[in-house]
Amino acid sequence: MLSYIQEGLADVWKENTLKELKKGMLEYENVRKFLADIRKEFRGGDKELVKVAELKKLEQEGKTIEEFVQKFRRVARRSRYKSRLLVEEFKKDINATIHQRLIESEQQPSSIEQ
Repeated sequence: MLSYIQEGLADVWKENTLKELKKGMLEYENVRKFLADIRKEFRGGDKELVKVAELKKLEQEGKTIEEFVQKFRRVARRSRYKSRLLVEEFKKDINATIHQRLIESEQQPSSIEQ
């Protein structure tokens, strides 16, 4: 069941749960208790926090910068991050070469467009 959890805070929760299960720190007697734990953890979820968690997990990897910008903007729309914080998160997520060029540039960008 955990393999279906892929994004946002749920993915962070999944990774922590898997670690605890492997270490023997957590055990579920049956599926009902597992599902109850999921409901308890995510009841009424905060969309803003989910988007922040998704932002923190983004990486450019093999995408072009244009592809990455589109994905980043989609995730960023509902996050609480604005202007400078959003730019700083963006710089952390892009590949190292582009990031280094931004750091070395004379005029530091203050928006994603820049």
